[in-house]
Amino acid sequence: MLLAAPDCFSLRSSFLPRSFRFRNSRGLSLNSHRTWTSRPRASLITTPDSFQVGRLIGSYGFMNITSYSGFQPGLDVEYSSEDMGRLRVQDVGEGNVKIRLYEGIITQGPLRGTPVIFKVYPGQRAAGIEADMMAANELNAHAFLQSNAKDISQNLQMLLGGFETKTGEQWLAFRNDGKYSAADYAKVSSEKLSKKNALGEQKSWNPFDQELTIKRKREFVIKLLRGAISGLAYMHDHNRLHQSLGPSSVVLNTIMERDAAYLVPRLRDLAFSVDIRFSNMENGPGTLADGLWRRASAAGAFTPMEKRAFGISDDIYEAGLLFAYLAFVPFCEAGIMDSLSLQRLLESTFRLDLKAMREYCLADDSLLEAVRFLDLGDGAGWELLQAMLNPDFRKRPIAEAVLNHRFMTGAVL
Repeated sequence: MLLAAPDCFSLRSSFLPRSFRFRNSRGLSLNSHRTWTSRPRASLITTPDSFQVGRLIGSYGFMNITSYSGFQPGLDVEYSSEDMGRLRVQDVGEGNVKIRLYEGIITQGPLRGTPVIFKVYPGQRAAGIEADMMAANELNAHAFLQSNAKDISQNLQMLLGGFETKTGEQWLAFRNDGKYSAADYAKVSSEKLSKKNALGEQKSWNPFDQELTIKRKREFVIKLLRGAISGLAYMHDHNRLHQSLGPSSVVLNTIMERDAAYLVPRLRDLAFSVDIRFSNMENGPGTLADGLWRRASAAGAFTPMEKRAFGISDDIYEAGLLFAYLAFVPFCEAGIMDSLSLQRLLESTFRLDLKAMREYCLADDSLLEAVRFLDLGDGAGWELLQAMLNPDFRKRPIAEAVLNHRFMTGAVL
């Protein structure tokens, strides 16, 4: 049963980033910026009585990295798993920001009846100013990316509105385009594989059915990846970085492999999104992009142009890790591979040398189907993955080049 929005809801302009102002009681208007030639607008529902809140459907938190330093690949030094990767992480803890998710519905206006997912950020008393910064940044990012109604990517989750409660909680309402993520798909896929293999000789074995199942899985994964990278390409074309891309950041409208033709992946979780317009890249300390720019400096990127290139390549690296995750986990039995183990294998064990990693995987029967997937098109998958995970950020491809690669176009199928 849906519950009406409680009486404690109110609207406070303190929730809104400086680039926003109220247009009326129903929406927000994005202020003009000196780099824009027109005045883009993003109409969002901001009256809490326009929504009904349903059941709690989940919650999650964030890791808090308090100290790190960059690594220098190529040095004749032995690295531990904690030392490798884009960061040498020295202190990791659980962050204070805990997000809650609720189902809901719009009850008034032209979007009446539209199902939504509420993403709820805790107030400052519970999580400090960081929660407000993340909520405002996510709102700002979506409103900016949705400012032109004729140019909105289908591969981004759609923000429909939001409000703040008197207790300081920030409620963002997103169109409900699916309750599953890429991580959910990978988990379900690997569990199904485990159950089939557990049946042993009792299962019906048909080479044609087995081949069809593998073909469907490959088609589904490539379309999932293509949708996620398309969303990322749209963001980069519009001067935004994602900076939090992973299996849980891609929402799916289906996880049925036979329905791949109807699959529409959408990027979400833009709380750490970064504005990379040159006019906005000189923000002082205390912003959510601090860590990114420190890593850029450690990698030798100092000018605005170099920092922008580093930020884009950093998103591509995260997309490469997502690619690796979806190339392995759905094709392996449950428990064989997870995101952390895979990242350590890539970064620590093989130092981003994909040829060496392939040789290792060939010797493990449980990883053979993943190897065969990346082997398609004479190793096209390995080739693309190596490019996206290149230790030199200057040599990584842009998102459009990833989309045009023969592996992503599906030419290898």
